[in-house]
Amino acid sequence: MTVTDPAQAADPERATLAKAAHENFPVAPFFLPRGRRADLMAVYGFARLVDDIGDGDLAPGGADARLLGVPAEHADDRLRMLDAFEEDLHRVFGGSGGSGGSEGAPRHPLLRRLVPTARRCALTPEPFLGLIAANRQDQLVARYETYDDLLAYCELSANPVGRLVLAVTGTSTPERIRRSDAVCTALQIVEHLQDVAEDLGRDRVYLPAEDMKRFHVQEEDLAAPTANASVRALIAYEAGRARDLLNEGAPLVGSVHGRLRLLLAGFVAGGRAALHAIAAADHDVLPGPPKHGKVQLLREAGVVLRGEG
Repeated sequence: MTVTDPAQAADPERATLAKAAHENFPVAPFFLPRGRRADLMAVYGFARLVDDIGDGDLAPGGADARLLGVPAEHADDRLRMLDAFEEDLHRVFGGSGGSGGSEGAPRHPLLRRLVPTARRCALTPEPFLGLIAANRQDQLVARYETYDDLLAYCELSANPVGRLVLAVTGTSTPERIRRSDAVCTALQIVEHLQDVAEDLGRDRVYLPAEDMKRFHVQEEDLAAPTANASVRALIAYEAGRARDLLNEGAPLVGSVHGRLRLLLAGFVAGGRAALHAIAAADHDVLPGPPKHGKVQLLREAGVVLRGEG
């Protein structure tokens, strides 16, 4: 989502956090306590901004570069921006937890927002570094030969987010992490399916080359206004993989209680509703991401909460 509102462009923190409303899943829903919503939004702000840096989708005007201390002439150098962002991340965890220390407080307001969350929830740098590494990989790797290669990418690009949600809510266990990884990888695959045309415009293809070959799909097929039968069959195949991963991860929801259960059900339901929208479009994702409605999302959430699928 590109920022066009001049007020948001002048306020990169606001512009980034506003994108939460456009995700496939609820980021920090109203039914959670205020403090928990703040922690989840702090984590989201980091994850969204690092993806926007990697995608070249920052607010116009170079405000993020200035905040990170990157000269204006290098604001479009994504690797340099990611390096500066990582340096600022270390200020969150450095010295006295980012509140002073030898390097001082973080420069970017989204990372300053993360400091109290990191301290309160005893977060570690590793998941955040994984997200940065994934976006560095995006600058260097534009195609994936096998499904296993794509899963390895998702280990960096998606799974840290779920692990951070578990850490923020104090519910991490090895089994929950395993289930969370399945859900997050599924959500990443769903996003790739929704954004085939957009990703191709960035010279990226997240459909495994071995699968494209199996379904007789060429890259030029992905550049067409609408999908042919081969592309639709390929998208249906990858959607089935994402659905299987969501089913594998769904028991995570039943392993927790209270409002957290509603939040995690929203993640699974968001993925399933997006897959339903893709299927309803006959797996033609090339004109743009098929959108699901709130009714479908609520229906899927009810199924998840009842443990029926």
